[in-house]
Amino acid sequence: QVQLVESGGGLVQAGDSLRLSCAASGRPFSRYPMGWFRQTPGQEREFVAMISRNGGGRYYADSVKGRFAISRDNAKNTVFLQMNSLKPEDTAVYYCAANTRNDYSNYESSHAYDYWGQGTQVTVSS
Repeated sequence: QVQLVESGGGLVQAGDSLRLSCAASGRPFSRYPMGWFRQTPGQEREFVAMISRNGGGRYYADSVKGRFAISRDNAKNTVFLQMNSLKPEDTAVYYCAANTRNDYSNYESSHAYDYWGQGTQVTVSS
């Protein structure tokens, strides 16, 4: 079992920055990749970013590439999402997720992740 708790969401203006955090507990954190997804009402959960177990591999959706950065601190069992140059279209509930099956072939799909946090709201006003 893995428990995930996100924090750091909020209301910001376009162009601002936010840093999301996700604290994990349960299985050894360094043994699985982590991802961030986001979801708006009526839409499917959308891949945002993924980071490998040791942080050496980082992958992003085209819509956030160059603006968002995923990182992790395995000593603190925490994954981060630094979001810069935020746009109104980034408004969503953001979820962190654990890929404890180490399914790197399907990392952009929510089906590759078996544990999810409760989500944190990010709202970007224009």
